[in-house]
Amino acid sequence: MDRSRDEEVIRNYQENEKMMILLFAQWCINHDLDPEAVYKEAHPYQAKNNELVEALELTVKKKESDHIDAETVIEMLSLYGNDDLAFVVSEYINSRKLK
Repeated sequence: MDRSRDEEVIRNYQENEKMMILLFAQWCINHDLDPEAVYKEAHPYQAKNNELVEALELTVKKKESDHIDAETVIEMLSLYGNDDLAFVVSEYINSRKLK
């Protein structure tokens, strides 16, 4: 692979990762959960997540959002290696019967 191809792959990964964060944040809002609090449960020792803060600016009110399937959120989180957050989301789903 040449350098420009490598850079394009990295850029695409980063853009998709931002979409995953936005999807997570919107799912939380749709279920009356605080995305930052849920994230903090999964990563209690991590500093504030700037990408999550940016994603929160792009979310919409619950009633304006399309339905986001919980399984999709979990799959996206796992795909990007955020297994701790996927686990916490799963716990919310199981304990509160969220879909």
